Amino acid sequence: MDFCTNRLMKELNKINKEPIEGFTLTNSENIMIWQGELEGPKDTPYENNKFKLQFSFDEEYPIRAPSVKYLQFIFHPNIYKDGKICVDILQSSGWSPALNVRTIIQSLRSLFMDPNPSSPANREAAELYLQDVKLFNNKVKEFIKKN
Repeated sequence: MDFCTNRLMKELNKINKEPIEGFTLTNSENIMIWQGELEGPKDTPYENNKFKLQFSFDEEYPIRAPSVKYLQFIFHPNIYKDGKICVDILQSSGWSPALNVRTIIQSLRSLFMDPNPSSPANREAAELYLQDVKLFNNKVKEFIKKN
C-alpha cells in the first residue's frame, strides 16, 4: 500500500470512529473519491440544510491538497458557481501535509458561519453580503429552496 492510500485509510477510519460534527460520509468505496454531506451550521442562512461535497484525491496526497467541491449550487461569496471552493487551505500556498480531511471540513463549516467577501469566488454574493446581510441571507434561502 502506498503512502497516499495508507494515509487516506487512516483518515477514513478515524472519521468513522470519531465522527465530525455536522458531517456525514456518504460514499468512500473508492479511496480516492469520497462524498459526504455537510450540514449548514446553526444561526446561519444555511441552517437545516445538507450540502453534498466531493473530495478527489490524487497520488500526491497529503503533499498536495485534494480537490473539494460542492455538488450543487450554493449562493456564497467563497463558492464558485461550479461548486469549487475558494479557501486558503485548499490552495497550494495554504496547504500543508499536516492538514487533513477533518481540518478541511471544519474550515468549510467555518466558511458558512463567516464568509470572506474580500476574496470572492462569487462576486454577486460577496457584494450583497457587504451591502446588506439580511438581503444576502434571504437570497441564500431562496437558492436553497430552488435546489
